[in-house]
Amino acid sequence: MTIFRNVVFVAALAGLVAGLAMSAMQFFATTPLIVAAEEFEGMEVAPAPAAAPSVQDHDHGHAHASDDAHAHEDDHGHSHSGWVPEDGFERESLTVLANVVTAVGFGLMLVVAAELAGGIQSWRQGIYWGFAGFAVFTLAPGLGLPPELPGMPAADLLPRQIWWVATVAATAGGLALIAFGRNAVLAILGVALIVAPHVVGAPQPVSHESSVPVELHSQFVTAATLTSLVFWVVLGAMVGVLRGRFADPVAGAEQGSLA
Repeated sequence: MTIFRNVVFVAALAGLVAGLAMSAMQFFATTPLIVAAEEFEGMEVAPAPAAAPSVQDHDHGHAHASDDAHAHEDDHGHSHSGWVPEDGFERESLTVLANVVTAVGFGLMLVVAAELAGGIQSWRQGIYWGFAGFAVFTLAPGLGLPPELPGMPAADLLPRQIWWVATVAATAGGLALIAFGRNAVLAILGVALIVAPHVVGAPQPVSHESSVPVELHSQFVTAATLTSLVFWVVLGAMVGVLRGRFADPVAGAEQGSLA
């Protein structure tokens, strides 16, 4: 019971700090871009040689999960959900809450995975684990499915979710084989696992035409990626710091255990 309590406590505290840090960065970096993109939502794209489809024909709200804690309305003013948070404090506070809850969940996964590998011994080692988390959950999936702003076209949700989960699992497995396999064959297999989802390719929309300016989307992808990187670095470092305070020394060894 002690190990479960310590794991949850470390993950909760680290997740709280990382979630608040990410929320602060989003407030200045990504939220203004999302608000700017909402002004283009529902607008028709410039006509192509054939009649170009309107953005309203595609699903809305494909920004990062931590950034789209709100519903959108179509051209007729009908909300896509029964309740929409008010702009301002209500919307921002719910975004912060969602970020913290998500960060605690990622913290739990990070702590458990690290403990299976011997535990994070310092904040420096925690940063390395944070980079690994960033590669698994942001960098690899983002190569095929970059962060999207409201009003942008996207493929059907289920195929995208399947590809995202498969990419995360393959990347995590591949990095584990490379880092802990200690065998050339396993390392090659790890690289193959990491590359495989991108060879298959992520589901893409029928058309990439959108009323959202390309420059705005590029800025959002950059801001969202950097925000995620900082989040994972802070989360890993905090886990390293907190684990050192709760780890019990193992007799005859320098490293400790959360048990």
